[in-house]
Amino acid sequence: MSSHSHEALRRQAFIDPAASAGDAAHARRTLTLLLAQDGSTTRLCEAVAGAPVELHVLHQAVTSELPAAVRALLPGRQFIERITCLAAHGEVMMDNLSYIALDGIEATLRHDLEAGTAPIGHLLARLWVRREPLPVAPPLSERLWGAVGTPDAEATRAYRIVTPDGPCMVIAETYRRGMLLDVHGRDCP
Repeated sequence: MSSHSHEALRRQAFIDPAASAGDAAHARRTLTLLLAQDGSTTRLCEAVAGAPVELHVLHQAVTSELPAAVRALLPGRQFIERITCLAAHGEVMMDNLSYIALDGIEATLRHDLEAGTAPIGHLLARLWVRREPLPVAPPLSERLWGAVGTPDAEATRAYRIVTPDGPCMVIAETYRRGMLLDVHGRDCP
């Protein structure tokens, strides 16, 4: 599901600074699992939400300009820069910054990426992919947080998507407290 209205969403740092020691420890364990997983984050969000998530496209543009840290990791001359969030029950579950190399991407996938109507996780289900963890380069987190606010280094990771044809995406994502909600939108104990 895609949506362009994101004003009413609540975006919070993953760990509540006012949480009890037990709740903070539970949140840290959950965050450790989320940061370590190497599958579809979109599917994880849907499992937590108990339903399809809302995609909110905050910014998307074709560009030839990339941060140097990304330029060294992706081939080509044209890219999509895409800033999105996945949300459910009025809560942001995660914020995402993606750089997608357009050279060599099949036409239907490029069309669907440019349309901005589906989470990248759904689009990647068509391909064999491998995720390569990356250090979170400051230009990535600064670009993401500059667009969405609410910096949260502890809940941020970056990785490169590689297909049999080579690398095609660099993604930075910040998990939000919405990942700790039950399927009814209530905080999990």
